[in-house]
Amino acid sequence: MQAGKLPLEMLAGLLDQVEADDPRVVLGPRPGEDAAVIDIGDRYLVAKTDPITFATDLIGWYLVQVNVNDLAVVGATPRWLMVTLLLPEGAPPETVADIFRQLREACASLDIALVGGHTEITYNLPRPVAVGALLGEAEKDEIVLTSGVRPGDSILLTKGVAIEGTSILAREAPEALASAGVDTDVIERAREMLFSPGISVLRDAQVARSAAPVHAMHDPTEGGVATGLLEMAAAAGVGLAIDGDRIPVVPECAAICHALGLDPLGLIASGALLAAVAPEEAPRVVAALAGEGIAAAEIGRATDASEGLKLTSAGGVRELPRFDRDELARYFAS
Repeated sequence: MQAGKLPLEMLAGLLDQVEADDPRVVLGPRPGEDAAVIDIGDRYLVAKTDPITFATDLIGWYLVQVNVNDLAVVGATPRWLMVTLLLPEGAPPETVADIFRQLREACASLDIALVGGHTEITYNLPRPVAVGALLGEAEKDEIVLTSGVRPGDSILLTKGVAIEGTSILAREAPEALASAGVDTDVIERAREMLFSPGISVLRDAQVARSAAPVHAMHDPTEGGVATGLLEMAAAAGVGLAIDGDRIPVVPECAAICHALGLDPLGLIASGALLAAVAPEEAPRVVAALAGEGIAAAEIGRATDASEGLKLTSAGGVRELPRFDRDELARYFAS
């Protein structure tokens, strides 16, 4: 198999064989869901694990953000983080110290306690690999599940695509981008997109939930916004009618993807939040996000599953594209 997520159908078949016999498990492993939910009495414990495997110069900071995103879309407050850090042979002590500094600072900025983990130097790694296990808590009436999408819901997308992948490309392959004709100022702006508008969706989720009842939220990561939409549909058992012309593609992403022959819809997309709300609530949520300086667009609607997964554009109607692996992985493997 190629680098990237397991195919959705394969993952679904494997998870169908997992049985959570403990009655306190409210939500166990399911395709498309972002975290596990466990009943601990007066509230829920919410748990997530996520790695950083793509090359990045900010692996410790990055690890905290992506794990927090997956708790944010469930409606939980992140509290406790454990980290497994695997280092290649020959890693300089300064690199390790810098990763730990990034972890400390990122956790401190979000009031998260770094409570433990594991570190080791191991064989045959080309770069450090970090895996986070983040725990949070939520009131029982505040949990939001990806499977909550209802036919007729409006599908909203915040910020645009693909913030994360665009920034990684600018940080890891600036010379290749310049050789492909991308302007230096575009590369520099793309580098800073990691921080502005940023890859966190914590505030996006908080503002959306405060504006109106949100039926579902999802954090599109590997495979881009197209895969995020497919995961939402699979989790909820619905169809989708998406207007491709209304999906906001940030200018730096458009320039870089055009130069490299990549599709923005399949590029790793942390920083964007997918949300499903009743159609009459969509304008209120978009306005509330805009009031906090967070751009948002209504990009389509959920339909009955029998209507399939459709992407409409000026060129006509086609199936929502599937990406066997993320466009970032495809580029780095080429």
